[in-house]
Amino acid sequence: MPKIYEYFGIIFLFYANDHLPIHVHAQSHECENKFEFEFENGKLKSLKIKPVKGKLPLPETKKRDAEIFVRKYCKEIAEKWTDFFVLRKKVKNKKINRKIK
Repeated sequence: MPKIYEYFGIIFLFYANDHLPIHVHAQSHECENKFEFEFENGKLKSLKIKPVKGKLPLPETKKRDAEIFVRKYCKEIAEKWTDFFVLRKKVKNKKINRKIK
């Protein structure tokens, strides 16, 4: 279960046995949501925020922060997804200490 980003108390990660569509999980304490990507011509076409079975959803402020983060880093997250699930490479965690607006 590689952790790929840390952002102001939100952990972004993949589950090792995950599946398409490309998505990332965002956790804060016991709360979690899944962010699914749809790209068209290399640009983010849509972002779906979904609940995770058995988990409480992120509080609204954390969910909003996570969405802003995911929209900003969607291409990097998709690259890490490809590296991990397709190319079977290790992916590194990156801590972001700068607030995104």
